[in-house]
Amino acid sequence: MSAVAIDINRYALLDDAECERRIIAAKQQLGDKVVILGHHYQRDEVYRHADISGDSLKLSRYASESNAKYIVFCGVHFMAEVADILSRPDQISILPDMAAGCSMADMANLVNVDRAWQEMSEVLYPDEQITPVTYINSAADLKAFCGRHGGIVCTSSNAHQVIEWGLARREKILFFPDQHLGRNTAYKMGIPLDEMVVWDFSKPLGGLTPEALKKAKMILWKGFCSVHQMFRPEHIDKFKEKHPETQVISHPECSFEVCQKSDYIGSTEYIVKTIAAAKPGTRWLVGTELNLVNRLNEQFADQHVHFMAPTVCMCSTMFRTDPQHLAWILESLVAGRVINRVSVPEAEAKLAVLALNRMLELPV
Repeated sequence: MSAVAIDINRYALLDDAECERRIIAAKQQLGDKVVILGHHYQRDEVYRHADISGDSLKLSRYASESNAKYIVFCGVHFMAEVADILSRPDQISILPDMAAGCSMADMANLVNVDRAWQEMSEVLYPDEQITPVTYINSAADLKAFCGRHGGIVCTSSNAHQVIEWGLARREKILFFPDQHLGRNTAYKMGIPLDEMVVWDFSKPLGGLTPEALKKAKMILWKGFCSVHQMFRPEHIDKFKEKHPETQVISHPECSFEVCQKSDYIGSTEYIVKTIAAAKPGTRWLVGTELNLVNRLNEQFADQHVHFMAPTVCMCSTMFRTDPQHLAWILESLVAGRVINRVSVPEAEAKLAVLALNRMLELPV
């Protein structure tokens, strides 16, 4: 067993209260050398130690503008990659638990996307006809793929503007890895469902006919978020039978059917701001990750905030980051050791920055 494995195993034996004490002490010792970023979906035991919270892009941009040398990202792997790409050369991006990944991001990898691009070339001229768009919830090499092929990155907040940008340049969009964000956004923009197709990366030509591919305006990757996939339209119907006054707000990673039954659709930041601005006594049914919904319920006690699914569903990979890992990372930094650095290769980062900058240059 490696020294690092032995090290974290020692921390795993600590209870949360002891970890909290040690995290606070380590933060005080490190001062402004470290910034801790907490994603909205992070568990409360870790979230409370964040210097700033929010969605992944907001956090990465904040960190790059800070004076901190060490960026400790309490989120998942692709988030720490974005932080590394956008940060200064003197900054170091760290992920407390390297096993904290994203099942949606894993549904699209460079091998499959490259193969899809080649297969499309049998029917189309992809570098002339298709703008590749990757959701920020993806690996750095896919952002680099978009940089290489004239594509762009999007978030759940700006997907509309990004798709407009892409269609202004080429007639089609290849949207990955989340089909639901692509479909819900495009439909709201007026693109009909019969001009959208799903590319099944496990089948030749994505399981599509050449005719279907030529007709399509949106080519949606067969990917999804395992958390948002749990919400069903019948959950909304059943809840509103008891509480017909309920306002339904959902993340666009939810299915088309759920979003069609929702009063509001938007990113995590949008959900937080919308509920914050509502009148006291408003009842909400929220279709997004459980930790965020529970936090909203506590934060806005003058409203009634309910989780959409009848069963518990949280981001299990985000949940891997626990107080034990955070204490280990911070105390290692105090001792002069960097553990779990996330570093994107320079050539890949340069291409990824192209795609990210195309997004960041869009008007808000």
